[in-house]
Amino acid sequence: MDGWKKGRSASPTWCWADGRGMAYPEKAHELLEFPILLCNQSLFSGDQGKGVGIGAQEELSGRCQRPGGSKTNSSWPRLLPRHSTMHLLGPSLLLLEYLAFSDSAWNFRHPKTLYAWDGACVWIPCTYSSVKGGGHTLDNLTVYHNFTYDKKTKHYNGTILYNKSLKTKESTPSQERVQFLGNNRNNCTLLINPVKVNDSGLLGLRVTSGTDKWMASLNLSISESAPQPHIELHQEIREDQEVTVTCSLNFACRDYQVHLQWSLEGSVTTSTILSPERVATQSHLSFQPKWTHDGKNLTCQLWDPMKQRILSEKTVLLEVKHAPNLEIQVSPQEAIVTEGESVTMRCQVISSNPPHWSVSWFKDRTKLKEQGTTLVLPEVTRTMSGQYTCQVSNDVGSRQSDVVDLQVHYPPEPSWVQLSPSSIKEGVTVELTCMSVANPPPANYTWYFNEQEIPGKNGRTFQIPQVLVKHAGRYSCLAENSLGPGSVDREADLNVQYPPKGVTTVIQNPTPIREGDSVTLSCTFNSSNPRVTRYNWNSPGSQDHTSQKLTIQKVTWDAQPVKCEACNQWCSWSPSVNLNVLYAPRDVNIQISPNTEIQSEKRVLLQCQYSSSRPADVHFFWKKDGSLLKEGKTLTFGQIFPEDSGTYHCLVNNSIGQTSSKAYELQVLYAPRRLRVSISPKDGVVEGKTAVLTCESDANPPISHYDWFDGKNQDLHYYGQMLRLEPVKLQHAGSYWCRGTNRLGQSQSPPTTLTVYYSAATISRRAALGVGFCLAIFLLAIWGVKLQRSWKRIQRQQGLQESSSGQSFFVRNLKARRTPQAERPASLGCYNPVMEDAVSYATLSFPLGETDTRRLRDAGSSEMREIPPSRDDRVTYAVVQNCQVADYENVTPEVLDDEGIHYSELVHFGNGKRALAQEGVEYVTLKH
Repeated sequence: MDGWKKGRSASPTWCWADGRGMAYPEKAHELLEFPILLCNQSLFSGDQGKGVGIGAQEELSGRCQRPGGSKTNSSWPRLLPRHSTMHLLGPSLLLLEYLAFSDSAWNFRHPKTLYAWDGACVWIPCTYSSVKGGGHTLDNLTVYHNFTYDKKTKHYNGTILYNKSLKTKESTPSQERVQFLGNNRNNCTLLINPVKVNDSGLLGLRVTSGTDKWMASLNLSISESAPQPHIELHQEIREDQEVTVTCSLNFACRDYQVHLQWSLEGSVTTSTILSPERVATQSHLSFQPKWTHDGKNLTCQLWDPMKQRILSEKTVLLEVKHAPNLEIQVSPQEAIVTEGESVTMRCQVISSNPPHWSVSWFKDRTKLKEQGTTLVLPEVTRTMSGQYTCQVSNDVGSRQSDVVDLQVHYPPEPSWVQLSPSSIKEGVTVELTCMSVANPPPANYTWYFNEQEIPGKNGRTFQIPQVLVKHAGRYSCLAENSLGPGSVDREADLNVQYPPKGVTTVIQNPTPIREGDSVTLSCTFNSSNPRVTRYNWNSPGSQDHTSQKLTIQKVTWDAQPVKCEACNQWCSWSPSVNLNVLYAPRDVNIQISPNTEIQSEKRVLLQCQYSSSRPADVHFFWKKDGSLLKEGKTLTFGQIFPEDSGTYHCLVNNSIGQTSSKAYELQVLYAPRRLRVSISPKDGVVEGKTAVLTCESDANPPISHYDWFDGKNQDLHYYGQMLRLEPVKLQHAGSYWCRGTNRLGQSQSPPTTLTVYYSAATISRRAALGVGFCLAIFLLAIWGVKLQRSWKRIQRQQGLQESSSGQSFFVRNLKARRTPQAERPASLGCYNPVMEDAVSYATLSFPLGETDTRRLRDAGSSEMREIPPSRDDRVTYAVVQNCQVADYENVTPEVLDDEGIHYSELVHFGNGKRALAQEGVEYVTLKH
């Protein structure tokens, strides 16, 4: 079945109300026999398209429940009979019955009724959403006009104005007049342009989405001509209180522009509303109402700007609450009368809303006791002249009329003369004014001086420029207007005053005034009007400034001229008097040329200057370092030297006293000189201590750079004033000199010797070294003596050998050719000292047969060998020097490692007979 899902119950499950239109599924007409379930007493619970529904899940927390269901926290809904529901809600509510029983619904938001006129257009703002939630889109949209539901075919019948498949985007040819401006997600806005009168009626929007089908409806009200706008007055209108009036028209279409215009001037704001809740055009007029707007028409016109014509209009009558508006009528009309005549004034109320209830009269802002709309003044007097107004009141407020100036004419009153200024000083301009009250004012005046008429003076004022003493006297005047002349009341006495004249300052001291004296002065004058009341002096050092006499205690040397002032109402100064104070010379100072820095051997000029002296006869003196130097104004140095530096004073004296200048320090700049090196300690320094060498000098400016040199003129690369040697060494002893430099030159000192003494440790070392050296010399001497003795002994032995009858032989040194030890022949031999320069040798001596025992000593041996007693004539001596065994011929050592001295027994080769047993030659083994 179309619109129903299989297995669904026809029992009511939903209650729904739409504030702008009706949306219902199919078969709604089949459910008209069911009672209508009202939720919370009304289906129409709002204007925003929202409804109230109840389902199995109790969507709204049990506010509505299907019949036969369980109870909820709220009361049961009230069931009404069908005829009561129809009576209350009308035929349109029948289409909503299904909403109380359906479980499938769409929420459409659009205006309930739209208004337009023939030839205009209809803009239908529309939005929709599925109750099931997001993700549902429309498949097809059909717009019906005056549709009905066919129960048999289960379809809607009516004029189809628009049909469009939102998937295939196909539409009927009628879309030229009806346009779909929405989409298949949430917008269902339509435009019908142009709209016709027969378009009035029920308009249905048939939508499908999958298996869901829905119908939303709204009413179109199309008239033949444009409807009248509606004017809203939200508040009571009062004068001068800004009010806003709204003109609204339930029509708006973007393709058909209209304007709302007003018949009054003011601030206009226009707005167009195109929303699912309302379609309208509004204009707001803000203006300040006046009392003249009361009872006037206010019109709002609907204007077609394309056709330039008025389509419709609405007019309302303005009622402006305001205070009374009024005016005064005077008789006579000019409000000008002569004293004694009568005057009538009427207060006429022109407009009052609400009506007035009080009338008051005022003269010069003072309320009069008279009441009513008419004020009568019989036999007016001059005091009745003034400004008259009337005031009328109602419930809104009070208002005064315009001012009526009542003029009462009368002749001049007795006149008197007014002087300006009141105090008349000689030399000023005096203005005399004739004072007389009259209406109209006086037109002619006559002036009198000492009761004599002054010709040519007929004005109200009379001026005397630069008044003099001769103008003093009595003045009077007479005033006259159109009603006649007046009379003279009183005269004015012109008293010309002047400041003191002939003021003089007199010095009363009999002798010339010296600095520090007391001076007395007096202030005198010739005449004054009025009398002198006080005196003023211009001397700041005086004690009393207001008396006629002035005493100045201890007058200063620069006392200014003195003058006095005598005063009455005005003051006059005397000429200044010079005191001519005598004083010693002032401001003595020394000026030097050149005024730049002074360098040695340049020309310098000192001048003594002073500012003033009274008397002017002065003498000059110069002092240096407190001693008188010379007399004269200038002090000249042809060539200045450092010795000329010092403190200079210049003295200037006159008959009053003597003044000295400030001390002037004369500094002569020169290159370094008189350099010398001082050593601390000055008597010499012990090795290892500290020595400080100071470069002393005489220089101006002081030396900025020092250089140090030793006695060999070697630069020590030290640039300070003090050269510190720490610790002092023996090699530091010697001469030193320094060189000093400033920006004017340089100089060097003579050499100064630094003496360095040995320390105790050094002396001990040197003494030990000397002792050792002496000991070495002594040992060498001993060794030399021994060497000499050995030589002599050798010489003696050689002599004995030469004189001996024995024989000698030598062992030859084999230095030219050395034979290996194994090859050497076992032979007897000895190194012959004659053959080589070496000392190694062997000497064999044979005694001449004596039997006495003799000993021969060698230089390197202390042993001796005796001749056996069996052979007294056979004693062998050997003197051996340490020689290499391999260097000797015919010598073969028995023990190679033995370096000792070996004695050998030799066969006697003398003249005697040799023994048979010892015929062979014995070898001699020589070792050290």
